[in-house]
Amino acid sequence: MINTSQWAVFKRLMTYLKRYKWLTALALALLLLTTVIKSVIPLLASHFIDHYLHALNQPAMLLLLGYYGLYVLQSIIQYFGNLFFAKVSYHIVRDIRYDAFANMERLGMAYFDKTPAGSIVSRITNDTEAISDMFSGILSSFITAIFIFSVTLYTMLLLDWRVTLLIILFLPFIFILVNLYRKLSVSVIEKTRSLLSDINSKLSESIEGIKIIQAFGQEKRLQEEFEDINAEHVVYANRSMQLDSLFLRPAMSLLKLLAYAVLMAYFGFRGMQLGISAGVMYAFIQYINRLFDPLIEVTQNFSTLQTSMVSASRVFDLIDERGYEPKQEEGSHTISQGNIAFKNVSFSYDGKRQILDNISFEVKKGETIAFVGSTGSGKSSIINVFMRFYEFQAGEILIDGVDIRHYSKEELRKNIGLVLQEPFLYHGTISSNIKMYQDISEEGVRAAAEFVDASHFIDKLEKGYDQPVSERGGSFSTGQRQLLAFARTVASKPKILILDEATANIDSETEATVQASLEKMRKGRTTIAIAHRLSTIQDADCIYVLDKGRIIEQGRHEELLAQKGTYYRMYSLQAGMMNN
Repeated sequence: MINTSQWAVFKRLMTYLKRYKWLTALALALLLLTTVIKSVIPLLASHFIDHYLHALNQPAMLLLLGYYGLYVLQSIIQYFGNLFFAKVSYHIVRDIRYDAFANMERLGMAYFDKTPAGSIVSRITNDTEAISDMFSGILSSFITAIFIFSVTLYTMLLLDWRVTLLIILFLPFIFILVNLYRKLSVSVIEKTRSLLSDINSKLSESIEGIKIIQAFGQEKRLQEEFEDINAEHVVYANRSMQLDSLFLRPAMSLLKLLAYAVLMAYFGFRGMQLGISAGVMYAFIQYINRLFDPLIEVTQNFSTLQTSMVSASRVFDLIDERGYEPKQEEGSHTISQGNIAFKNVSFSYDGKRQILDNISFEVKKGETIAFVGSTGSGKSSIINVFMRFYEFQAGEILIDGVDIRHYSKEELRKNIGLVLQEPFLYHGTISSNIKMYQDISEEGVRAAAEFVDASHFIDKLEKGYDQPVSERGGSFSTGQRQLLAFARTVASKPKILILDEATANIDSETEATVQASLEKMRKGRTTIAIAHRLSTIQDADCIYVLDKGRIIEQGRHEELLAQKGTYYRMYSLQAGMMNN
């Protein structure tokens, strides 16, 4: 009933089930016991009808008491069986969700460049929840159906094999219907899940960019785009529902009614000749229910199974993604000085167009260099390859004369401090955002904040360093968020400082404070800065002008102005704009 690819996904899901084999075994045992009890109940009813219906004596009352007692016992055992299956389900989903999140954390920037954030969120939340439905509901009902079907069929054969054979003739039609449903529904369900992922992506994008959307009056356009995706999702969801309604429960219920009709006709024509009692007739009617009802439930849940398999496949795609950040050797090299050298480094994102073309430069401990250039000239790409977000294709990058690949990831992250143009703050407190969950004392946090002049505004807050920080730090100004990012960097005491347009979004009034903090941070550290405002890098030891991935000019601020080249034109343009 499932194709080859789905079978592979199902087997992989079962490997997670093995982790909880004892709890699963207990749940299965309880389900089996429930099945046996369900099969015994019609036999007791049949015996009562044939032998005690005409005389309600003491044995008859004891039999009735046992009959209803079995119902109560069945309910209790079934409750615990379902409870244990639910526990197994939640543990498995927790494991799968953790594996997906853990692998996502290891992926390189290239994966996130091409994959919408909403799509990733959808896989780790919605799709894993769909897998939970399979384990908690479908798998238990499927196993229960197998138990009930097997035990019921065996009991029916013992009662009367000829009647049982008539009922069995209906089974091939059930399997034909289910297989036809599977073939028609797979593509519809895949499209439905894909559109749900698109809805999440559009929603995530709209929330993150709400300021721009409102500023440019794009609300109506976004509403229309969202509604287009939403409406298409409804179309495919309705198609899935139509297939469910046509092939699943209604068709199965019709087959059960036909089975009743065949049974009644058989008993009407042959019952008296074969000496079939009323109790046996009652038992067969009950067993037809027990034979068809689990099959109806399984087929009714088959659409959920298909959804779960598609969802599991999407989650496993994320778990199997191997576009990791560049690999580092687990060597014993340590960064002592922080001297940096790029030697003929070339880099391309797609393997076709060179973003960095034969880049070479050096910067010593305590020196500051800066990169300037137009958009797309390769400034940020230098940071990306140096931070090991991407692997460069040619040349060498050295730190203290050692190839950057020969340092452990931990050594690089510990000694390279990165300050981005858009500072990112997490939910938590000011203190936790500066610590970044590193082993830094409260005194160290305060010292870092004081060093970058962030303590001036922190001390004025109601709760000081324990002041709550909302998502992305929306309650703080851009300048305040940037100072907190500086404090976070200083607290880790890096030997190398990377500034990726750290003052680009700062207002003129705050810029003086931020610039003073930067000057203190740079002292004694090797600093690479990407600059948008040329006025912020005039004191750099060397300024490199990039164009189409190549260094076309280099020198100090005064030297570059004297050349009257690209840097001179850029500086004159900015100066003219500022004067105007």
